[in-house]
Amino acid sequence: MGKKAGNFRKIIFSCTAILFLFLVAGCSVTDLGGEKKQELDFTVLEKEDIPEELQATIEEKKDEPMKLTYTDQGQMVLVRGYGKKESSGYSIEVKELYATENAVHIRTELKGPGEKEQVIEKSTWPYIAVKLDYHNRHVVFEE
Repeated sequence: MGKKAGNFRKIIFSCTAILFLFLVAGCSVTDLGGEKKQELDFTVLEKEDIPEELQATIEEKKDEPMKLTYTDQGQMVLVRGYGKKESSGYSIEVKELYATENAVHIRTELKGPGEKEQVIEKSTWPYIAVKLDYHNRHVVFEE
């Protein structure tokens, strides 16, 4: 019995040590919600103004909905794509772009072709790219 009790103690000690390491290493949870601190100024980029590296990533991922963040030289570009659509006439509106203590929040809306709009039956991949000053915060794409 002494050997079994010794093994049991080793197992308990090992489990306690592992638990302690998890607690010391700590997993932090950041609250990405919070109160609006400020509205952020932004510029909607034309396709030719999007950095080449980012444009290549957009091309790779355009068939599915996408949310991308790209940073370069004190600027950040947020991209929200809505995947492949079977016609033209879509537009995207930035409804909100603001900062909280821990995050930058962007909310966009896809608008379908209007009733009076001439629609071409061909595949399109609507997306929007907005440039703003760099913020060292998480980015939250809201629906």
